[in-house]
Amino acid sequence: MKITTLIENSQDDLKVLKNEHGLSMFIQTPNCNILFDTGKSGDFIDNAKKLNIDISKTDIIVLSHAHYDHCGGIKRFIENFNIRPQLFIGEDFFNNSDRYHYSDGKLKTDFSNETGYTYVGINFNESYLKSNRIPINFVRTSVTEISENIYICSNFNKYHSFEKANKSMQIKVGNKYITDSFSDEIALVLDTPKGLLILLGCSHPGVLNMVTTISETFQKKVLGVVGGTHLVEADNDRIKKSIEYFNDLDISMVGVSHCTGEKAVELFAEGCKGFFINKTGTVIEI
Repeated sequence: MKITTLIENSQDDLKVLKNEHGLSMFIQTPNCNILFDTGKSGDFIDNAKKLNIDISKTDIIVLSHAHYDHCGGIKRFIENFNIRPQLFIGEDFFNNSDRYHYSDGKLKTDFSNETGYTYVGINFNESYLKSNRIPINFVRTSVTEISENIYICSNFNKYHSFEKANKSMQIKVGNKYITDSFSDEIALVLDTPKGLLILLGCSHPGVLNMVTTISETFQKKVLGVVGGTHLVEADNDRIKKSIEYFNDLDISMVGVSHCTGEKAVELFAEGCKGFFINKTGTVIEI
């Protein structure tokens, strides 16, 4: 298996690829090619070309959750390629798509530097996908096998009480805003001979809740965790507990991306075994 991060917040080492607030990975396996998230703009397509990756050979698309920075490139993909890959999304993907980030102005974020509600949902609906003949598969079970040794996981348990719901992430229901539960969020799990490699979009349900649920479900060693951890708004105590958890699991690789935050990156770099920044252009081969 080969996992390439097509786009992410961080610039690639050679500074030849585009980067943005978003995430997209391409997974090549003997049986299929999977596009996991599509970033914010669709620039992952340009990066794939520079990386000599033919994304016209995509068999499956997995969208981790209905946020613009993970789904913003889907329209460009559909409108630039004649292929129609199978699409997998959480059961509540469209139910939870009217999403906002609230800021009181005290903390600058990648969503907005202004006070108030900023729309962070998606720019397409189910009708758009159907009109473009995209086969939609709603993930309705906790574990869904999409190819040999490749799974989508959902319905994450609340194992860790300190991973509280982020009240700045909200859904608009009628004229009211409610805290987003992220019931639509899904993760990709690659079952390799060396252990489970877990690919995460943003980890809104809590990165440890997600990893623990997956570990308990498969009852196998976790080889690595790669992707967004959404520790950008976490305090030091939560970050340190996360580091302790990963160290106790003895994970070989912890590749943080996107929504991890500078403070968390610093602390992970100091104390987490197997840590690296999973930046734009990073390649993992197993």
